[in-house]
Amino acid sequence: MMTFTLAPDTLLAAIPAFFWPLCRIAGMLALLPGIGGGEVPVRVRIGLAVALTLLLSPTLDPVPDIDPLSGAGVLVTASEIATGIAGALVIVVVFNAVTVAGESIAVTMGLGFALMNDPRNGVQVPTVSQFYLLMATLLFFALNGHHAVLALLGGSFAVLPIGSGLDDDALLTLLFFASTMFSGALGVALPALAAMLATNVAMGVVTRAAPQLNLFSVGFPVTMLVGFVALMLTLPAFGESVTGLFESATGTLAIVLGG
Repeated sequence: MMTFTLAPDTLLAAIPAFFWPLCRIAGMLALLPGIGGGEVPVRVRIGLAVALTLLLSPTLDPVPDIDPLSGAGVLVTASEIATGIAGALVIVVVFNAVTVAGESIAVTMGLGFALMNDPRNGVQVPTVSQFYLLMATLLFFALNGHHAVLALLGGSFAVLPIGSGLDDDALLTLLFFASTMFSGALGVALPALAAMLATNVAMGVVTRAAPQLNLFSVGFPVTMLVGFVALMLTLPAFGESVTGLFESATGTLAIVLGG
């Protein structure tokens, strides 16, 4: 009968080689929408992080010879977790832009009170935002965005070795990209908002021409109806806008992770 033994020194050397890549991968999966984040159970995220680490760790360069329980080891652990979280935040910005766009449209068409629970952020958002988030998630998978993100994450270990952390340029790029949450939201919501603005102007003209009309009893259903029609007709523009945001996010992620 054959037996295999593992020397204690070999085991202690293998722990950092597995633990620190796991920290970076788990940090990204903690926030990454679609395959991570609040909508995915914690056990699933942990299992996926362990599986990805087992696949990547044999191909990585040797890790620094630092005790993980020392002060320097704690700093390396924090640096790896921060690197993974920074990469996930790039994709989170795009999904938050979609959420803001949906909130703007919902308030304009009178559906701001119709709220649903968002498991990813743990807050309540309008139903239009949930619809847009669902469409954005489907586009993310249809465009193989999850493959691109995981490929950049795996390549980041060659460009950003364990313990190197993010440089100032990467942090500035991440901060500047955060403004995309507002500019991108405007680009996504602008077609529907333009239709709603035209409807509100028309209702204002009708109210001035016929003051006896009850604005709330007539204008509210008309505004909501026009809002639903605008959502249906602007879906192609929504797809183009979100696709552009994902392409920009992928380029920014390559810069942040050193790719």
